[in-house]
Formats: sequence, C-alpha cells, structure tokens
Amino acid sequence: MRGGVLNEAYTRLHRYGPEWSEDQLTNHGPMAVEVLVRRGYAARVDRWVDGYLRRLDDLPGTVTRIDDRDWAQALGDGRRVGDWTGYFTEQLRQAPWRDVLATWWPRLLPGILAGTTHGVIRVGHAVRALLAGADGPETLGELAHGLAFWAARYQGLPLTVRPAGSLDADAALDALPRLPMQRGRVAERLGRLAALPGWPETVAGLRPAADPEQARTRLTELVTAATVRYLTLGHASPVLLVHTATAPNAVLHTLPALPTELWAPSLSTVWATTAAIVAGYAPPPGRPAPRGPAVPDGPDAAAEVVDHAVRHGDEHVIKFTDTAAEVYTRTGDRDALAAAMHITTLIEPAVPL
Repeated sequence: MRGGVLNEAYTRLHRYGPEWSEDQLTNHGPMAVEVLVRRGYAARVDRWVDGYLRRLDDLPGTVTRIDDRDWAQALGDGRRVGDWTGYFTEQLRQAPWRDVLATWWPRLLPGILAGTTHGVIRVGHAVRALLAGADGPETLGELAHGLAFWAARYQGLPLTVRPAGSLDADAALDALPRLPMQRGRVAERLGRLAALPGWPETVAGLRPAADPEQARTRLTELVTAATVRYLTLGHASPVLLVHTATAPNAVLHTLPALPTELWAPSLSTVWATTAAIVAGYAPPPGRPAPRGPAVPDGPDAAAEVVDHAVRHGDEHVIKFTDTAAEVYTRTGDRDALAAAMHITTLIEPAVPL
C-alpha cells in the first residue's frame, strides 16, 4: 500500500463531510481512493480527487462534545457527525485502533444501515488499508471519520432474523420475496418488510455458522452470490444494489481485525441487510436483464476489467469492480467480471481518468 499518495488523498478529503447535497448523498471519495491506490493506480488519484471534491460539502461543525458517559444519546443524530469525528479521533489517539474497533463494532453493528450501509463500508476500506500497512495518522483519521459517519447515521433494520436454515447463499438470495411496491426511500421501503409475507422465514433460511471459520466461509459465499446476482438484478436499481455485494465485502475484510466472537453476529447482521436491500429494490426472480460488454479473455482479464472501471471513473463502479475482481480471483467465476462490465453500462461515467 503506497501510504504517501493515500495519506495525501485522505488529508484532502477529510476537510469535507461524509455526505453532500440536500439529499444526503454519501461521500465515496476515501473509499474509492483506497481502491485506486491498492489496485496500482496511485498516479491517477490526485486527478480523480480534484474532480470529486467539486461536489462535496464542508465537514459539519461541532455541537456538543461527546464523551464515554453520554455517547448513546448521540447515536443516530446526523447533526453530531462533527462531534463524533472529534470523539473517535481522540479515542484513536488514546488506544490501539484494533481495541477501539473491537469496542465499537458491536455497538454500531445493529445500526448497520447507517448511510445506506456506507458507514460500515467506509470503515471496512479504512481497516483494509490499516491491515495493509498504511497505519499512519491519516489512515487512523480515516477510520475515525468512518466510525463517526456510522455512529451519526446509525440506523437499525426493522427486523433481524438469525440464520437457522439449510440454504447456501445462492439459494437463500433466490428465495427472498420482493416488495410488491418498490417505491420510496430506503427507510420507507425497508420499514414495510416486516409485513411482507414470508420475509422472516426466508431470511432465517440461510445456514447458520457453527464457529468463526464457518462464519467467514458463509460471508465469503454471500459476497460471491451477491456480486454475480448483480448481473441480473442490477438494472432495477444500479446504485442501491451495489451494496448487496460491497457491504458484506467490507465486513469480510474487517473480520481479521475483530475478535472471533464477533464474526457470527457480523454475518447475521450483514446477511439481513443484504436480504433487505434485495427485497426492497431487486426485480422479481427470473426476469431477464441485458448484459454488458464482453468480458476480456486471457490471464489478465481481472486487471483489464479493473482498468475499464478506473477509466469509467464513477465511484460505485470502482468499488463494485474491486469486489468483483476479488470474487473472480477467489472463484474463477467469469460472471463476477461480467457483472463488473455490466455496471459500466448502467451508471454514467464520471471523472474520467
């Protein structure tokens, strides 16, 4: 990990808030630059950041200092993102980052929907950078910003059901019902899930994990299944359905930094989240969808697909393609790369590199 380029990008991006515009769109800059640097595109980061900064809003100011006695009262208060950033910055100065993460992961996990899962995704990218050796103050600052965003936008699922069935990730995703009226914002759609016939039973249908290693295996299978399914589901909501793959992948990358007793609860929560987004945004099963450009042949296919995403420039495309390339490297499933090519036809190019 080339810490110098990443550190400079983090420094520039940390002047801005985790959201922008009245619609509370998420600032994906820090997540995208982590991918660009890790994938060998450090030389292009400055130009990408130059273009991305134009859309961002300044980091909100502070309201009231958060401390260890009153933090619970500030959870989910979007006005306090500046306070949360100051709190986590201080926490990470006082204790090793793994200890801070181990303390706060179970506190924040029930609110995993924060920022439409971007809280956990941003934390996952920061942890991946830290585990790769980029452990300077800038990366610790990025972890502080990620945790702060998660805490300020803390939002729980309407209903969480623990896996207790016999289905693998593929079959469990296929079994999910769909909201008959897929309208409204995320919270509004997901708020209707508890009344959806078959919803609790199908979420519970995933095979449980008997031990931490099984939890990691189940989570890996979920990332693979959600990535490949984007090929046939993504056209229904190209941006929202990206997170069915990138959110569990963020959790997967964070597991090595967490106590093993947190692995199974993390699987249960992110599975329920993925299932909720599919039920709220995906088309009915079996509906055909157009495919994107052909997948390159040869031993460098994954690298060529990543390069295609970088040239496209959109932050969602870059992050999803990073996940898809990992799935392909792990499984050899070319449908993962096909999904990455497909997304470039669904989302408009931005900040071309």
